[in-house]
Amino acid sequence: MIIGMGMDLCGIERMAGLVARNEGRFEARVFTAAERAYCWARGQPAQHFAARFAAKEALLKALGAPDGLAWHELEVFHTPEGRPALRLRGAARRAARRLGVQRLHLTLTHSEGMAVATVIAER
Repeated sequence: MIIGMGMDLCGIERMAGLVARNEGRFEARVFTAAERAYCWARGQPAQHFAARFAAKEALLKALGAPDGLAWHELEVFHTPEGRPALRLRGAARRAARRLGVQRLHLTLTHSEGMAVATVIAER
């Protein structure tokens, strides 16, 4: 049963500007070390940062934006099969458990200057 769904889009140029400013402070505040390493290893890091930001926002919407979550508690990674997935820690994990979330589905795409993510929370 679907108990939550969220979708978000993020401008790639906007993300490129945020990542370029502030000597990496935004990037370090929002993304885990593993996410940063993944994005910087790609040919166009900004589109991967934008997709991950959109995924985190979409997850917040799917969970009903519970209070007390930190960006680093939401991590986008890839399964061994190459699918994007979400790893929750701390307050994010507790919020998902309270809602009865047993499985999260994530899809990411980027094109024409935008990155889009959709999250479905399933019981």
